[in-house]
Amino acid sequence: MVPQQIRILLFICLIILILPRTVFSQDDLDDLLDDLSEEVETENYILGTFKSPRIINGQSIEMIAPGAMEFRISHRFGRLNGGAYNLWGLDQSTIRLELDFGITDWLMTGVARSTYEKTYDGFIKAKLTRQTDSPSKTLNYFSSAFASGIMIRSQDWPDPRFDSEFTNRLSYYHMLMVARKFNSRLSLQFTGALTMENFVETNLDANLRGSAGLSGRFKLTNRIAVTAEYFYRIPFRNYNFASSYQDYYNSLSLGFDIETGGHVFQLHFTNSLPMMERGFLNETTGNWFDGDIHFGFNITREFTLRSNQK
Repeated sequence: MVPQQIRILLFICLIILILPRTVFSQDDLDDLLDDLSEEVETENYILGTFKSPRIINGQSIEMIAPGAMEFRISHRFGRLNGGAYNLWGLDQSTIRLELDFGITDWLMTGVARSTYEKTYDGFIKAKLTRQTDSPSKTLNYFSSAFASGIMIRSQDWPDPRFDSEFTNRLSYYHMLMVARKFNSRLSLQFTGALTMENFVETNLDANLRGSAGLSGRFKLTNRIAVTAEYFYRIPFRNYNFASSYQDYYNSLSLGFDIETGGHVFQLHFTNSLPMMERGFLNETTGNWFDGDIHFGFNITREFTLRSNQK
């Protein structure tokens, strides 16, 4: 009888010894999972790669905050080589008004109207990847976004015969942007773009056209930065023989970003008069070496439409 009682007592002691270790082990596992979850949730994304959703003419990887609206006035004067009679281009102007809306932290949209060919356009842009301050995967080394838009020319056609089809007025673009903020001062972005025009000037002109762009931003102070962007037109087959390729130039722009509280002023010099994608990618008529340079600016103001606080 005694040995049986001793065995029962030893069994109870064993349970007492094992149970706390099991509970503590489960607690340790829960703590580890909580730590991993907090690490994922508090992963720091790199902010302020660029100061605006547009670097100069082209789009950047930056997005509008969800529940916010951004109003942008873009202005281009005439050519600097217009001389004193035109006040070096200040007597002439081309304007684009744009409203952008933040839908989520990874999705935004926008609509605009340009005086250039009285063009209306709209686009949608989605953030694909985000650069982090401690990247553990290859995709975390850079930020990327994709934009797609449509443009409608409302200006009367020089030849009324071409005005019979509404689709002749439509053009489209798709744009992939990949950017990296290397440090607190330097950011670079590569852009690949495709534009599709339903109506082109000659039979040699390509409806589908490609462009490759390189843009950059270098901060001089906390509120002032130097910006630049260049878009190279990729000559498709027979495209380099078309009049549109011979008469137009690659877009090159240089400028300054000046931040003043809720406003961002972007002052720049560019050989591109149009400010929507089809225009500055495919229809830039200015030649920097001939002085065909336009002074211009973008003024941006952001408004909060919906509070994100819960």
